[in-house]
Formats: sequence, structure tokens, C-alpha cells
Amino acid sequence: MGIKDELTKIEFKNREYLINHISYDREMAFYQSIKNGDMEEMHRLFTPLNIEGFGRLSDNPLRNLKYHLIITVAMITRYVIEAGLEMESAYNLSDIYIRKIDTCNNEESVHDTHLELCEAYVKRMQALKKKRLYSKPITQCIDYIYDNLHNKISLDALADVSGLSPSYISKLFHSETGITIAQYIQNKRIDAAKNLLIFTEYTTTDIANYLNFSSESYFINVFRRNCGLTPKKFRALHYRSNFVDKEDAEESIAQVK
Repeated sequence: MGIKDELTKIEFKNREYLINHISYDREMAFYQSIKNGDMEEMHRLFTPLNIEGFGRLSDNPLRNLKYHLIITVAMITRYVIEAGLEMESAYNLSDIYIRKIDTCNNEESVHDTHLELCEAYVKRMQALKKKRLYSKPITQCIDYIYDNLHNKISLDALADVSGLSPSYISKLFHSETGITIAQYIQNKRIDAAKNLLIFTEYTTTDIANYLNFSSESYFINVFRRNCGLTPKKFRALHYRSNFVDKEDAEESIAQVK
């Protein structure tokens, strides 16, 4: 059977049994989280290799898992190189884990290796960002900000984290990043909001509350000022799947009533 005939057969079978591959958006978001050195997001998006939605690359279940994991390693390696990880280091880490995958003799060891290598790449990207950009006090502040985007973040808290006075950490932060602490926090909240709009079904109200904006209207205004369009329009522009906006649905119901 030729490739074309085999492809036709597979597509027919997938349609017949409602078999779909995992979401493209989720897969790309997963690789992006590793590229960004975002451990929490990586864990949130982490998907075991044996769930429904992964293609069959081999009739042997263990070999199928290994093939998928080797592809994952190759994808991650290219993403982190693109983000600035030294090429030799990235490929060396890839070689180490591919050899480790090859020695796995059961599905559990493949799954353990999967999570281990993802965490290893995230840690490399985190170390790279800290090494390149900021001093230790500012790095401590940035880590604290990232971990507390959903909480109120005070200058006093950042001073405690860094071991410096509020006035000095404020000046040092502006000197190293080029923006104020308040602007940095707002930028990071907007970045988080973009991901939530693209990869989740949360409403603007949910997102505003989660990211500790004082109100939904304030969140919308800040988002528009930073991105040039409203959260609703941003979602419509970037959300690729067949997502029905909850706010649109509520508006439609209201109109019917």
C-alpha cells in the first residue's frame, strides 16, 4: 500500500472512530512554556504520551511512547535554541535524554523520563534568563512577581525579598529593566492575560479577578492600552479552535429574552 492509500485509510479510520490528535494550540503553548522557562505553565500543560489524541507511530506500545518522546525532545531542543540556549548545550542535553529513552524498558520509565527532561529544559531556560539579564536582588524580585501575579504585590514585599530598602530596590529595578516596578508587574499580568485568552475559556471577568486587576473595566482599559485592542477582539483574532465566547452567548440569550 502506498503512502497516499495509507493516509486515506488512517483519515477514514480517525473520522469513523472520532479519533483526533491533541490540540495544536495546546501543544505549541506547551513548547512555548518551556522556551519561556515557565515551570508552572509547563506542568499545567504537560500531557502524558499515552492519552487519547496521540498518533500511533508503532504497533508496539512501548516503542510508540519512545518515538513520541524522541519527537518531543527534538521539538523542545529547537525551541530552546531559538530562545538563546547555546546550541551545543541544547543538543548535548537532547542526546543524553534520547539515550536514556532508548534504555527505558517499561512505560512508567518513559513517563518519568518525559517529565524529567521537560523540567531539565525549563531549569536551563530559567538559569539562562537570570544569568543574562539581572542582578540577584532584581532576579529575586522578578521571581516573586511571577509567583504572585494573582496577588497584590507591594514595594515593601519586594524590599523584603531582595533585602534592600524600598527606595533603593525601586531605583535599582528601574535602572536594570528600564521600567518601573509597577509597569513591569502590569506588563507581566497582560502577558499572562494573553495566554489565558488564547488557551482557556475564562471570561474577561474571570481573568481580571484572577490577575488581581481592580475591576473588569480597568483590566479592559489596560489591555487595550497595551495591545491596541480589547481582550474580546484579541481572543477572536488569536483563538484558532471553534470556541464559543461565553460573553457572546450571554449577549445572545439576553437578546432573545
